[in-house]
Amino acid sequence: MRVSILGAGAIAYGLAAYLAEAGHDPMLWSPSGERTKALATGESLTATGAIEATVSVRIAKDCKEAVATADVVMIALPANGHKKVMDAAAPYLREGMPVIISSHSSFGALYLSRQLAQRKVSLPIVVWGTTLVTGRQSGPTEVHVASVRQKLDVATLPFDAMDQGFRLCTTLFGDRFVMRDGMLAIALSNLNPQNHLGIALLNLTRMEKGEQWSQAGNVTPAVGRFIEALDAERSAIAARFGIAVRTVEEHFSLSFHVPMGTVSEMNQEMDRQGRGGFGPSTIESRYVLEDVPFGLLPTVFLGKISGNPAILHEAGIAIFSAAYGRDLKADNDILPALGIEGIGKVDLENLCRKGF
Repeated sequence: MRVSILGAGAIAYGLAAYLAEAGHDPMLWSPSGERTKALATGESLTATGAIEATVSVRIAKDCKEAVATADVVMIALPANGHKKVMDAAAPYLREGMPVIISSHSSFGALYLSRQLAQRKVSLPIVVWGTTLVTGRQSGPTEVHVASVRQKLDVATLPFDAMDQGFRLCTTLFGDRFVMRDGMLAIALSNLNPQNHLGIALLNLTRMEKGEQWSQAGNVTPAVGRFIEALDAERSAIAARFGIAVRTVEEHFSLSFHVPMGTVSEMNQEMDRQGRGGFGPSTIESRYVLEDVPFGLLPTVFLGKISGNPAILHEAGIAIFSAAYGRDLKADNDILPALGIEGIGKVDLENLCRKGF
């Protein structure tokens, strides 16, 4: 299949390498045009680590070309770029053309649904609870893939496109997808923001001083307990909505292939195996600048609607905003554009089933 990936960071590169190795035909579009300059000259994309491959990848000159030549469109870039990319792609998306959001954040699927409804275009929007791969770009044509997840939560908007979305994801990426009960379940299934809150907040001086430090190795018992408490808040909110979500322990075990244990025990095992990775070496990190406004804030929003406040999540937003000297909530450009502040629980549940 011809799969156009809107984004050109580590996740987009990892997806492109996976798809090409699986016999599909990926195309990358960089919103800035900078990251793909070398690939646009005909250089190959090289992946190392969990994916070992050197592949050819097509490069789109603009968003219109990327969408026009695709069977499937994927959105794969940090959440603070989702609205911009959705705005760029929406005029060109065709009736019935699937869009996959990797990974879904801050009710972005609802925003895209509303943009398409204004054009009277209907299509399945497939939302993932997290990314297929983890890793880092190691050069303009290189990506190191640290992990390919064994299991990945998936849902669709509208909900009645679930079977179609599940089959599509399996065709592209193999038998690893777990169907969840709608987009609202996915909104409560991305564990990265809560985990990164615990990791970044309790290691913030390491980040600010630019140290090289083992991320998993520094998920000590105290950090692990904090992450588990954050997870308990998220799980309680999901229960109020009657939604089953994966626990943080299941997440670490399935994502990083370690035996089930406490959060700290599993991270220490990853560190012992040499797979702990390095934590951020700057406070200008997505762990804060992306995950606080686009990950923690929606969980706080759902906590208020459900009547089960996310006290630790909300405190994390306030603490980081104080440490950074600015209101990080204001960086979220999707929730204000949706205008669903004050929506009731039943109305939100219906919207997350049907879209606009």
